[in-house]
Amino acid sequence: MIQLKSEQNIVYTTAEEKLTDEDYEKMIPFLQEKIKEFGKIRWYFEMRDFEGWTLSAMWKDAKFDFENNEDMQKVAMVGAEEWEKSLTQLMKPFAEADVKYFKTAESEAARKWIEA
Repeated sequence: MIQLKSEQNIVYTTAEEKLTDEDYEKMIPFLQEKIKEFGKIRWYFEMRDFEGWTLSAMWKDAKFDFENNEDMQKVAMVGAEEWEKSLTQLMKPFAEADVKYFKTAESEAARKWIEA
């Protein structure tokens, strides 16, 4: 399940459990609209009880990230699991954006960082 909201060029996403095609059918148009409106966006992505993606959703995620790499200014990944931190580290070499991982307890710091 995914929740989306935005304030100007900052997109706030909360992902819970496993992300599916239906989640990406909501998320991708939302992100594309913000990119079209602002050019570059900042993305706060919080993972709660996150279980990853279905295979097809993972493909949609990778495709979106590849096609819109230059449209991301900053990405704050917020999570509680070590594998989520490792995922963030794997993203960094492929991202033009400044990507940073925060523990769940640091979510307020992540919000301040993404907004600065």
